[in-house]
Amino acid sequence: MNAVPLMLAEINSLLREDFVRLFGGLFEHSPWVAESTWSKQPFASLEKLHEAFCQTVLDAGEEKQLALIRAHPDLVGRAALAGALTRESTNEQARAGLNQLTPEEIETFKRSNAAYREKFGFPFVICARLNKKDAILNGFRIRLNHSREQEIRTALEEIFKIAELRLRDLTHD
Repeated sequence: MNAVPLMLAEINSLLREDFVRLFGGLFEHSPWVAESTWSKQPFASLEKLHEAFCQTVLDAGEEKQLALIRAHPDLVGRAALAGALTRESTNEQARAGLNQLTPEEIETFKRSNAAYREKFGFPFVICARLNKKDAILNGFRIRLNHSREQEIRTALEEIFKIAELRLRDLTHD
């Protein structure tokens, strides 16, 4: 119980560069979120810290939001197959079982990624740690029927889930 307030005190006293170094990876290849959130301290709780990160993204405007979405890799995409993902993304895709697919399943992911990117202009983002292969493939089928606006909102909601889990990883034993 004492670890969280101590961690919060440490978080709230971090210099900008240390804050960005610690939290810059919460949002895939987008340290700007941490840079912009630092000035909102002190944070009353880890939940409030997460909310501040999310609000930074929501306040950033569509151009930056799309850049954030586009910073995410395709699930089972070229980067994953080449071993070129961030450590976090590699672990998250592995937890969903995406590192143990058959060649046919890999092809299904490739086709789904291509159809999604063609329709929306950005990668399909889902919190892999909260889903498994079948749920993710079903997510493609459902979400391909969404409007672009719905998908931007849905992708951001998924990104917020990913960031929350990454934040917990950094702040809990």
